[in-house]
Amino acid sequence: MTPLPTTVPGLVRTKVRAALRRPDRASRTTPLTPEEAEQRALLLRLMSLLLQYPDAELAAARRVIASTVEALPASPAAGHLAEFTAWFTGQDPDTLERHYVETFDLRRRSGLYLTYYLHGDTRRRGMALLTLAQRYRAAGWDTDGSELPDHLPVVLEFAALTGPGKGEAPLRQHRRGIELIHHALTDADSPYRHVLAALIELLPPATAADQRAVAELAAQGPPNEDVGLDPYGEGEFAPPGAFVPPEQAPPTLAPPSAAHPQEGRR
Repeated sequence: MTPLPTTVPGLVRTKVRAALRRPDRASRTTPLTPEEAEQRALLLRLMSLLLQYPDAELAAARRVIASTVEALPASPAAGHLAEFTAWFTGQDPDTLERHYVETFDLRRRSGLYLTYYLHGDTRRRGMALLTLAQRYRAAGWDTDGSELPDHLPVVLEFAALTGPGKGEAPLRQHRRGIELIHHALTDADSPYRHVLAALIELLPPATAADQRAVAELAAQGPPNEDVGLDPYGEGEFAPPGAFVPPEQAPPTLAPPSAAHPQEGRR
């Protein structure tokens, strides 16, 4: 694989390369070759970076990240990322920051906190967050605590570091929420839809039950309970109590063909 250019700012370069240095425990039980596992980890790492708040450091690294995307082997996921970076590199930093806040912080339908889509504002969500944090610690990975453990860039980073088995399990378990975010971004004509489309390329195909559940979520929204978990801006869903969440689909190991595939605001 073409090495990352040395012009990438240090922090960003370290983040992108971290997935390639850490041993992939789960890949030993999958049919992926070492090269495929490396490329998959890099794709996930790039998605994690591109879904983070576009602060000054990330904005300064845009062209180098775009070059890294262009150097990826051809695949549907790489193609979607190239679509996004073409837009990402052409915007001024203020526009990027404004679009990110309007897209992810002010709209419930496209918020990046995955447990919200399954549990909504209920006590079950608190338990789901705790379970995720415990999963990270059990794998020997500690987040910096600047984001909740279900924030999609955090979940993507864990997947890149830990591998397509246990590492990607949270992504598979929350694929319905990921699908809903993608639908919302597509409806809003946001270029970030390409990053979610790239991620969906790496997940097992959606089942008919997944598709029905996503349609129901889009129409009625997650369950709601007044417990003070509402950091995501103005609601766009139906009134609380109108939705009964579907049973969560069981995790499915990624098929071999899938191999091709915040810090705080300033």
